[in-house]
Amino acid sequence: MDDKKTTKETSYFRDSLTTVDSKGNRKWIYAKKPKGRLFNRRKIVAIILLALLYITPFIKYKGDPLFLFNILERKFIIFGVIFWPQDFHLILLVFITSLVFVVLFTVIFGRVFCGWVCPQTIFMEFVFRRIEYLIEGDAAAQRRLDQGPWNFNKIWRKSLKHIVFYLMAFITAAVFLSYIISMDQLLQYASEVPQEHLSGLIGLMIFSGIYYFIFAFFREQVCTIACPYGRLQGVLIDKKTIIVAYDYIRGEPRGPLNKVDGDCVDCKQCVAVCPTGIDIRNGTQLECINCTACIDACNATMERVKKPKGLIRYDSEEGVETGHHSVFNARSIAYSVVLTLMIFFVAGLFVMRGEFEATILHARGSLYQEYGNDSISNIYNFNIVNKIRKPIDVEFKLESHAGHIKYLGDRPMVDKGKVTKGSFLVVMDKKQVTKSNTPIIIGLYKYGKKVEEYKSTFVGPNALDK
Repeated sequence: MDDKKTTKETSYFRDSLTTVDSKGNRKWIYAKKPKGRLFNRRKIVAIILLALLYITPFIKYKGDPLFLFNILERKFIIFGVIFWPQDFHLILLVFITSLVFVVLFTVIFGRVFCGWVCPQTIFMEFVFRRIEYLIEGDAAAQRRLDQGPWNFNKIWRKSLKHIVFYLMAFITAAVFLSYIISMDQLLQYASEVPQEHLSGLIGLMIFSGIYYFIFAFFREQVCTIACPYGRLQGVLIDKKTIIVAYDYIRGEPRGPLNKVDGDCVDCKQCVAVCPTGIDIRNGTQLECINCTACIDACNATMERVKKPKGLIRYDSEEGVETGHHSVFNARSIAYSVVLTLMIFFVAGLFVMRGEFEATILHARGSLYQEYGNDSISNIYNFNIVNKIRKPIDVEFKLESHAGHIKYLGDRPMVDKGKVTKGSFLVVMDKKQVTKSNTPIIIGLYKYGKKVEEYKSTFVGPNALDK
């Protein structure tokens, strides 16, 4: 009976969330302010990533943003390289390669991504929670404030916190918008009368409101409810995956210092600092984001009680059981091989990516036209995408037959990173057009040098018409 009771008490975490009580109500998490060696390293990483996020939109390369994801105009710039819809296959391959990398990384290192570089963690732990600590105090002070009456102290602290939260959300949303329309365009909109861009401003405020709601109220629920990556870890990790692990062999049985044989003194500091409210001593759980706060808290306790650090550490289940750990196994090696091949393949496609891309099509529905006394003409439409950062002077020439090309407008000069459309006539002698559809070849020249050939058809009169 006692064994059943013990099992029930220690396994409650397996069928319920730490942020939801037995009645289904939200349990607010008051995470103690973390500190320690790993937290300091995470803070450095967070500062670098945040600096890159907020500074990058101001960085330009040859007059263009370093990054731009203009979905409306279907123009993308990545590390200064311009991509168009014609390069979508490259973007798709990069995306697939990234997914394979995430899978491989998770197989070997678990949810290290979540704890160290995930935007949700970075903003929650190193921006919004820092603001909360600054205004409302540490976990104990926040709990007292929430449970206390609505007096002047509570009103001004809560009001100030949520105002700062929304301002931070608005600024960040504007920065994200700059990655879509460019910082120059955003600053131009900001300098003009709001009524001229009312729809954009309303959209920005709505997005800011969603962003504010996530970090002011939804918080850790994103990791446990909304994010699919946390649920995938149960499929991706195995006994050799490196995770934030509690050494139960060394720590159990837990209890007060000098009263039990285990090293765990049951101080519960690992629970107090956890941003998702779990007890890491229960083993790997859905809510754990591998943030290492429990490692720093446990190491501090071990130092105080004169015991070796590392009771909670980066390790694998196999490492905890045997004391030995090998990073590589058959699955991780297989993923590594696939990832390496994909990286070389995508890199090769980027290297072979041309400076421009042209499309030549016979004008839909058009027939031949008389051109002078002894010639006929067909009309063709062209589309040229310049993928480099300098203008391109192009010229079309009829390669397969005697004849010439007459542009319907100026000769195409394509500015850097632009798309040029136009039309031209292919003029041929009637004697060369012996059937209704004559195959022709049109050469594309760049500054007088032939770079590509395009096959098309020339529509002529039927034999009966002659």
